[in-house]
This record gives sequence, structure tokens and C-alpha cells, in this order.
Amino acid sequence: MSFLGAARAALVGRKCLVRSLEIGSDIRSEIGSEIGSSAVAGIALIGVALLAAFLPSCGGGKKPPVFGQKQNAYVTLPSQGSVLLMQINSLTGAITTAATTPEVVGTSPNGLALLNKFLYVGNSQANTISLFNIASDGTLSQNATPTPAGGSGPHGVVVDPSGKFLLVTNTFTDNISVFSIDSGSGALTPVAGSPFYANSGPGEVMIAPSGDLVYVTNSGVGTVTGFTFSNSTGLLTSIGPPSYSGAGASGMAVDNTGTHLYVANTSAINNPPTSVGNISGFNINQTQGASYGMLSPITGSPFTATVGSGPTALARSPNNFLFATTPGGTYSVWVFTIAQSGVLTPTINSPFSVASGGLFALLDNSGSFFYIGSPTGIQGYIPDQNTGQPVVITGSPYSTNGTSPGKMVVVP
Repeated sequence: MSFLGAARAALVGRKCLVRSLEIGSDIRSEIGSEIGSSAVAGIALIGVALLAAFLPSCGGGKKPPVFGQKQNAYVTLPSQGSVLLMQINSLTGAITTAATTPEVVGTSPNGLALLNKFLYVGNSQANTISLFNIASDGTLSQNATPTPAGGSGPHGVVVDPSGKFLLVTNTFTDNISVFSIDSGSGALTPVAGSPFYANSGPGEVMIAPSGDLVYVTNSGVGTVTGFTFSNSTGLLTSIGPPSYSGAGASGMAVDNTGTHLYVANTSAINNPPTSVGNISGFNINQTQGASYGMLSPITGSPFTATVGSGPTALARSPNNFLFATTPGGTYSVWVFTIAQSGVLTPTINSPFSVASGGLFALLDNSGSFFYIGSPTGIQGYIPDQNTGQPVVITGSPYSTNGTSPGKMVVVP
């Protein structure tokens, strides 16, 4: 096997990646700078090849990263009225800042969603949806005049799995807009019946993996509102009264089977009150019929940490860890394993005291790197594959032009 082949084999397992990053700052720094000379490259690859020999149990079936490969990501900057292009090093997870779209005063962009060569951004102050064309190098150019959001305070933005519809929650008008997407131009057209009533103050929105169920959180009243969704017409149909989750219901995630929904309740009071905030777990009814998509509590729900408070954003890893992030840096990242039954169990040493935030939480496309939005920028971590423990990526936190980020997406 070549040195490059051995290096790739060693890096397939994320646990191996953590160990390789820890074997020496010299190798790590050279890999992090994308290996500047052939001599140092040989040394770095020898070191990683040795890891492959001594850590044969590492695997996981994931496609290994390629040296020098980058993933593009986009981050909204609400206070600057712009969108920032960032690039993720696929080997180390380090982020570098690239281009920023021109500032547009009075827009306050926040939620965003990707569809092939298009990026959609909800402007919460202007009550519009901006459409950007994505160039081959990842740079953005705004396409035509922004589309009216169909309501006030657009917040959550998501494209359905078929790529035919865009859904947007409008927090201040208690509804959710659905637009059909022109496959050629990306242009948006409201579907018949849009916007749809979504109870009080809809915020985050999520489409279940099945593609025909939609859930939104109603933070002010602590509920989750569910709909069935037609991927032929874009029609949303309520599945019944909203389900109570907990005070400050915000971020959502589903397990890898698509049968369990989790909701972060930021300000819920626990009994006993060892901490503030918890995570509700729901079973998603999979039986077709009148009750399809309805939610029922998982046994033991809600789930919480023994210390720490205020979970806001959730993210689920490919190996079925659930991450919950809170503001601050003390007991700030909660990590749970998800059982087949949907029950959450804290991993060893969870919660973890690392710099965190509640603006967003997501993993890159390989599940190798974990990013958290905080008022000071983006915190970057490599999650241990056995415990979920977040290990700081060199260079973290990453500045977002000196301002607080809104939301972030990574290009597939």
C-alpha cells in the first residue's frame, strides 16, 4: 500500500483521526496547512501510515478525506446583511473565510437552505426570501429581486427531499409558507393555500426523512406542530393539535431510523430542578391513516443532564449520538446515545465543558466534524466516535467577520 493509501485508511475512522491529530503538533500543523513541501509531506504521511499499521481496528465504512480537499459552507450574518462563504478542510476540519456577499441594509438574513446550484436565505427583517446562484468556486451572486416570504419574520428555511419545494416559517404571522421551485432558474412560486397556519410563533422547521411529514417548534408556547406534506402539490395538512414539548421549544433532530423526534426545551424546569432545560423525545406514528405522523412521548422523556442548562440546538451524528448545545462553556455540550427504543442515555463524562453556543449545531457531511454557532463565531470540534467527547480543532473558534452568525449549511 502507498503512503497515501495508508493515510486514507487510517483516516477512515474518526477515532483514528483524533489520535493522528494528537501524535505531534509538527505533523498536525503540516497537514493543517495542506503540506507545503514534498519532504515534510513524506514525513507526515509516514506518521499517518504508521497509525494505520498500529490501529487496524479503526474503520466505519466512510469515504476517507482527500488531502487538500475542501467543503464549502455558508453562514448568514444578520447584523451585516450578508452571507459568508467559508471553506472546511476535509482532513482537519479547520475553517477558512472566503468571500462575503455585498451588505444589504434592512434584511437581517438568518435561515438558509441549499439546492444544487441555488442558496435560499430568509431575510427576517425585510420579510423576503433571497435567491443566490452558486458559482463553481462557491461564490454567490444574487438572482433577481427577493421573493415576498408570505408572512412576517421568516426564520426557518428548508428544501424538501424531492427538491421541488421550499418551506419557510414566519414567526410573527404564525404561519408557514410553501413555494414551488423552478428547477432551471430556482425561482419561487407560492403553492395553492400558502401560507398555512402553524400555531403561535413557529420557529425551527424540519422535514422527516420520509419526506412527507413536517414539524415546526412553537417556542413561546412550548409546543411542536406537525403536518403531512404532499411532495406533488406542496400542500400542508395539520395532523392534529400541537404536542406539548416544554418551555422554550426550539431545535429539533430525528434519529437515523426517522421514527423518533427530539426537541430542545431551553427554559423547561425539571423535577427535581437540578438543571434548567431538557430534551423531549417523541415516537413518530408510522401507521398510515388519520394518526400518521402524530407524536407520543418516549418512555422516560424528557431527558436532561445532571448539570448544565439551556439546551437550544440539536444535532444527530451518523453513529446515532445526539448532541445538545447550550450557551457558555461550563457543562455546555450534552451528548447522548440513542437506543432503538428512542431512549436517550448520556455518554461517559457527558456533559462536556467546552466553548459552546445556542445559535446552531451541525456536523459536516461525513459526520467527522462538529460545529457550533456562538456570538463570537463558530466553535469547531472532532467528536470522539465512542463517547461523543468534543476535541477542539486547531484554530477554533473561527471568526465570522467579527459578528455573530445566524445559521450555517455545508454543501453536500
